[in-house]
Amino acid sequence: MGNWFKTTVLFAAILALFMTIGGLIGGREGMLMALLLGGGMNFFAYWFSDKMVLRMYHAQPVDETSSPYLYHMVRDLATRAELPMPRVYLIDEAQPNAFATGRNPENAAVAATTGIVSLLSERELRGVMAHELAHVKHRDILTSTIAATLAGAISALANFAMFFGGRDSEGRPNNPIASLMVAILAPIAASLIQMSISRAREYEADRGGAEISSDPEALAHALEKIHNYATGRQFNAVEHHPETAQMMIMNPLSGGGIAGLFSTHPPTEDRVSRLMEMARTGMYPV
Repeated sequence: MGNWFKTTVLFAAILALFMTIGGLIGGREGMLMALLLGGGMNFFAYWFSDKMVLRMYHAQPVDETSSPYLYHMVRDLATRAELPMPRVYLIDEAQPNAFATGRNPENAAVAATTGIVSLLSERELRGVMAHELAHVKHRDILTSTIAATLAGAISALANFAMFFGGRDSEGRPNNPIASLMVAILAPIAASLIQMSISRAREYEADRGGAEISSDPEALAHALEKIHNYATGRQFNAVEHHPETAQMMIMNPLSGGGIAGLFSTHPPTEDRVSRLMEMARTGMYPV
């Protein structure tokens, strides 16, 4: 409940930011144009996300004949989660990672790299695939699309202010210095909120995945193992398509310190700590 509440508050914040910036810069017409532009671009990405992302990573579909180990594991977890059976894919990539995609549970797909299948034990891999199915169950692709639409609309308004200057709802020009400051700071604020939403959804997928697999400790061990293995190693496909990094079980491009504020994923240590507490107490900390 805590992460859902946090997501709701963050959505309210990014919507309020959009309304405020829109009122300061573009007025009603500018807000509508920015929202339509951002919405159009992200709706296309949302609707065709599965096909585009799977093609980017050269993912190969598998079934119970070509990869019975992974396919049967996903089928069992999907049954436990009360989800339709998603399509299952393998990616020929040494770095261990996995992701879920698709606009809804009926059109979902889950993918795992050959590296993660080789690295993790069966118990740990179940934890990871359960995490990905939790994303499907929570419709997190839709959530991230809405957040990206609002963040994109704010950036569009900021770009308009940068090049043309802002106008208020009455059509009067704004103070040029104020417009410049808004143009610089608004996209940063929108990005911070968008990334916070993404991190909240990762925590919720950890909790949901642990419930699906009934084994939070397995997911905690998997995250530790992936983190230790992946540190300092490049995931070439993600390097070429950084916009897809947020979909992974662990973002290969994330940084620490201030950079962590712009990360799509929470710190691994914190995720592991919460899962281990859930294993001890049966409750996921908020």
